[in-house]
Amino acid sequence: MTMEARALWLLAAVLTLGFSSSSGEYVGLSESQCAVPAKDRVDCGYPQVTPVQCNSRGCCFDSSIPGVPWCFKPLQESECFF
Repeated sequence: MTMEARALWLLAAVLTLGFSSSSGEYVGLSESQCAVPAKDRVDCGYPQVTPVQCNSRGCCFDSSIPGVPWCFKPLQESECFF
């Protein structure tokens, strides 16, 4: 496979993953960090923010619930010390 073919394949894969879903996007975050109840979501975006833009801010994106922020701050993973 040539370098150009690899680059095109990689670009296609990234674009496919980027546009595969409009809800539940947690790039770089664990699903548990983004399990924020709708009433507790703290807005992290702006009107018409895309999932990619939201994730690049370190935030979670979930457009499945109308009327609440779709781009919101994740829960902080806490460490337990015993």
